[in-house]
Amino acid sequence: MPTDMSSQNPIIGTLNEGDLHSSLKNHFSLPNDKFEFPIESYVIDIYRSTNEGVLLIEIQTSSFASMRKKLTNLLDDYRIRVVFPIAKEIVLVKPGHKERKSPKKETMYSIFQELVSIPDLLTHENLSFDLVEVSVKKIKEYDPQIRRRRGGYRTVETVLSSIHAIRHFAEISDFMQLIPTGLPPVFTTADISKKAGITRTEAQQMAYCFRQAGTFLQVGNSKVGKEYEMA
Repeated sequence: MPTDMSSQNPIIGTLNEGDLHSSLKNHFSLPNDKFEFPIESYVIDIYRSTNEGVLLIEIQTSSFASMRKKLTNLLDDYRIRVVFPIAKEIVLVKPGHKERKSPKKETMYSIFQELVSIPDLLTHENLSFDLVEVSVKKIKEYDPQIRRRRGGYRTVETVLSSIHAIRHFAEISDFMQLIPTGLPPVFTTADISKKAGITRTEAQQMAYCFRQAGTFLQVGNSKVGKEYEMA
């Protein structure tokens, strides 16, 4: 059952965080956790002491490129879990308009759009991910400076409505479960796109991440695109 977030009150400091970030941090926090914890020259969302040692939890609602340096410098010494929301339902809220559902929906494959910034880190034993399927509301406001093709509105806040499911990825083999079945021994991103029912761009992002991680091998080129086989 989805977890309705509308009646839950934040229990921790949020600095200048947006609602989605602070709500996820609230949801994933446990008693005795420390927040906005300084380590070296970085600030960690959640610092947790466990029987297995320290666990650092980063709530990442934007580009993974912004945390690449942090991960690179801390992963050898700390276990880090990245929490990333997947918006399976988006409701648009504009002043003077009725709320409406956005036709845009994210899936687990959306994670590869961000993983292209850190593909070499996917095999690090200290890095794991929690992908959180959520429903959100995007609060819009009119901005005359925005081009007409974007409707003249910009998002000023993303509000977490509910959490549907959490999927844990502890190692590269977990991500490889997203590879569709039925691929030929030598395949292209067109094959991935067709079998998984995703866009060619998403398939290309997946292939890039797995090639950089060493689980896909590029074995040739064709008119359709690069040819791969499993490592």
